[in-house]
Amino acid sequence: MRSLRIVMFTTFYPPYSFGGDAVGVQRMARALAARGHDVTVVHDEDSYLILGGKVQAEGPADGVRRIGLRARHGVLSNLLTQQLGRPVVHARRIREIIAERRPDILWYNNTSLIGGPGLLPIGEGLKVYEAHEHWLVCPTHVLWRHGRELCDERQCLRCQVAYRRPPQLWRHTGMMGRALDHVDLIIAKSEFSRAKHRDFGLGHEMEVLPYFLPDLPKLAEPFRGHPRPYFLFVGRLEKIKGLQEVFPAMDRHPDADLLILGDGDYATELKRLAGGRENIRFLGRKSPEELDAYYRGALGLIVPSVCYETFGIILIESFRLGTPVIARRLGPFPEIVERAGAGALFRTEDELVAAMRMLQGDPARRAALSEAARGAFAAHWREDRVMAAYGAAFARAAHRRGDRTLAARLNAGALEGR
Repeated sequence: MRSLRIVMFTTFYPPYSFGGDAVGVQRMARALAARGHDVTVVHDEDSYLILGGKVQAEGPADGVRRIGLRARHGVLSNLLTQQLGRPVVHARRIREIIAERRPDILWYNNTSLIGGPGLLPIGEGLKVYEAHEHWLVCPTHVLWRHGRELCDERQCLRCQVAYRRPPQLWRHTGMMGRALDHVDLIIAKSEFSRAKHRDFGLGHEMEVLPYFLPDLPKLAEPFRGHPRPYFLFVGRLEKIKGLQEVFPAMDRHPDADLLILGDGDYATELKRLAGGRENIRFLGRKSPEELDAYYRGALGLIVPSVCYETFGIILIESFRLGTPVIARRLGPFPEIVERAGAGALFRTEDELVAAMRMLQGDPARRAALSEAARGAFAAHWREDRVMAAYGAAFARAAHRRGDRTLAARLNAGALEGR
C-alpha cells in the first residue's frame, strides 16, 4: 500500500524543545516513519532559542524529515505571529513546503508561534489539530491564571500582563473559530481536556486520543544504586508541577526517600524549599535507559501537578514498567489512574502520606497494583493499540470530508502501515 505523505507543524520539536509535548510529537512522527510513511516536521527554532533553550544533540537519523524555520530577526518574527495570529515572516516558506510535499495529511500540533490560527487555512489535505496543551482556549496555554492559581473564568487580558506577554487582540475577533472550520479532526488528549476546551468556549467537536508508548521487549532491571526505598518524581522543575507540596509529606514518612529526576527554572527554589532534608535527593536529568531503571526500582511515582495538564505521559511511562502511581486528584489524572486501577489519588497531604504508607507497607497490594499497571498499559496506551485508534478516527474524518479514497485507505490500515 502506498505510503501517506504527512506534514506536521509544531512550535517546539527536538532538538529545539522543552518538555514532554514535543517528545510526544516526535514519538508520533517516528512511529509514522517506521510504518513507511513520508513524514516531514516543520517547527520554529527561534521560539526555543528566544526562551533561553540550548541546542541539544540531533541524535541518529530516524526517518523523519525535520525542517526548522529561523528568521533573521527571530524576536520580531515570533512577535508578529503572536500578535497577528498568522505566519507573517515564514508564510512563503510554509506554502513552498506544502506545495513541495503535496501532503495527504496536514497535522497541526502546537501552532502558537509557527503560524497561529492563520496557519490552518493554508494548503489542502486532511487537516488534523492535536491539542497537546490548552492554547486553543488559553493565551498562556496552561489555564494557570496570573501565574498563581487554577483558571475557572476568563481574565485573559490581566493574566497575559501578569505573564509579561503582549495581549492577543485577535482572540476577541472569532479568528480561532474560523480557522478551526478548516480542520477536519480536532484531538484532545483526555476526556478532562476535551471538557475544559468546551468549558472555555471551544464550539468545535473534539475526539479523545491519548498518548502512547512502544512496548518494551524486556523490562529494565530495577535501579539498585540507592541504599533506601524511594518514591520517584520525574519531570520539569516548575512551580506548576507541585513538587514543593510533597516536601512536608516526606517529613511525615521518613522510611523512604524522594528521588527527583529532572531540571528546570524552579530548581534552585525547590532546593531551597527542600531545606536540606536528607530524604529528598535532586538527581538531575537522566537518559531514557536510566529513567526506566529508576521507575522499576521505585515504590511508586508521585505526580503532584497543581495545574490542569492535558494528559500526563509520565503516568503511562510508569505503568509500562509496572510501577504504581500516586497522583493529585486533579485534571486528567483521575481518569487515567482509575482506568488503570494501578495507583492512588490524593487531594490532601494526609491522603498523600497514606498512599505512600500503603505502597511501602503492603507489598501484596503493591504487587497487585504493579500487575494492573502493566495490563492497563498493554490494553490502553501501547503503541499499536493507540495507532489503530488514530487510524479509525482519521478514516472517519476523511469520510466526513468527502475523501472516500483516503477514507478507504485509512480504514484498510494505512496509518498503521498495513
